[in-house]
Amino acid sequence: MNLPTASDLEARLRETLQPTALEVIDESAAHAGHAGAGAEGYGTHFRVRIASPLFAGKPRVARHRLVYDALQLFIAQGLHALAIETL
Repeated sequence: MNLPTASDLEARLRETLQPTALEVIDESAAHAGHAGAGAEGYGTHFRVRIASPLFAGKPRVARHRLVYDALQLFIAQGLHALAIETL
């Protein structure tokens, strides 16, 4: 299985949400031994900080749903946890 990288997630978010600010952090190594953590130490747990004009006027849940929808294809690749901070 090819685990997703921070670059993969960043490219997808840039393509779909046209962010004005974006930071994708792979926090997988900090979750070693937890459920869903891959033995590789990367590609399973990410933190996304993002601002997008598409978030204007939307409540937090709707902004998070946009991010989840954009990254759905990575779930099958092993993405287990996603912490989202919308700005």
